[in-house]
Amino acid sequence: MPAQRQSHLAEVIKNHETDLLADWTKEQMTGLGSSGMRIKEAELREQSGRFLRLLQEAAQSGDFEVNGAAWQNVKELLSDITRSRGLQGFSPSETATFVFSIKRPLFMRLRREIGKDADALSDEIWQVTRLLDRLGLYTTEVHQKSREDVIARQQQELMELSTPVVKLWDSVLALPLIGTLDSARTQVVMESLLQKIVETGAEVAIIDITGVPTVDTLVAQHLIKTVTAARLMGADCIISGIRPQIAQTIVHLGVDLGNITTKAALADALLMALKQRGYVVSKVQPTK
Repeated sequence: MPAQRQSHLAEVIKNHETDLLADWTKEQMTGLGSSGMRIKEAELREQSGRFLRLLQEAAQSGDFEVNGAAWQNVKELLSDITRSRGLQGFSPSETATFVFSIKRPLFMRLRREIGKDADALSDEIWQVTRLLDRLGLYTTEVHQKSREDVIARQQQELMELSTPVVKLWDSVLALPLIGTLDSARTQVVMESLLQKIVETGAEVAIIDITGVPTVDTLVAQHLIKTVTAARLMGADCIISGIRPQIAQTIVHLGVDLGNITTKAALADALLMALKQRGYVVSKVQPTK
C-alpha cells in the first residue's frame, strides 16, 4: 500500500489566509441569501477567521481523523457556532454550509500550489473533502443534540409546571393531576409533593385525579407509591376525583388501594381534611 502523501492544507492556509478568508466570507454571504440578515458580516468574518487558524493548526499535525486530539479545538469552535446559529434560527443545513462553503476557494488555491502534479492534487482534494465533509456532518450532530436537549428541558419544565402543589389550608396541601401519569412524571410528582410537605409541615395531602383520563394498574401503582412516600414524611393522603368510570375500572382490574382514603370530589376531600384537623365547617346564618 503506497504511503500517504504529506498534506499541503496547512501551508496553503498559511500562505493565502487573507485572500482565502475574504473569498470564503463572500461565498458564505452569497450562499446564505436572505438568511444572511440573521448574522452580521463582521461576526461571520470573525468566526471564519478563527476556524481557519484552528484548521491550520490541526492540519499541521498530519492527523486528518477528526476524532483525534488535534481536532478538539476545531470541534469545540464548531459546537459553539452551531449552538449560536441554532438560537439565531439557522437550519442544520445552513449551519453545515459554514464548513462546506470553504471548499471552492480552498480548492482553487490548492490547484495553484500543486496543480502541476495531477496525482498529488487528486489525493489532496480527496483528503480535504473527506475532512470537511466530516466536520460539516459534525455540526448537524451538534445541532440535533442541542435541539434534543432543549426539548428534554422543556418537557421537564412542563412536567414541573403541570404538577403544582397548592396550600389549601393550614397543614393541608392539594396536588391536582392533569394528563397521563407515567413513571417519569410520578417521580416529579413525588419530589414536588415531598418538598412541599417539608417546607410547610403539612399533615394532610390531597391528590386530585379529576384530570387524569384513565386509571390502569400502572397508574394505580404510581399513586400508591406517592401516597406511601408522603406517609413516610408524616402526611396522610386522600385521593379525590374518583369518578364512577374510574371506580369501576379499579374494581375490574382488582387494584387494591389498601387503606387509602378516596373521595369523589376535591371539595369532599377538603372537608374531610379539615375535620381531621379539628375544624368544623358550618354555614353562617344571614342576619335579619
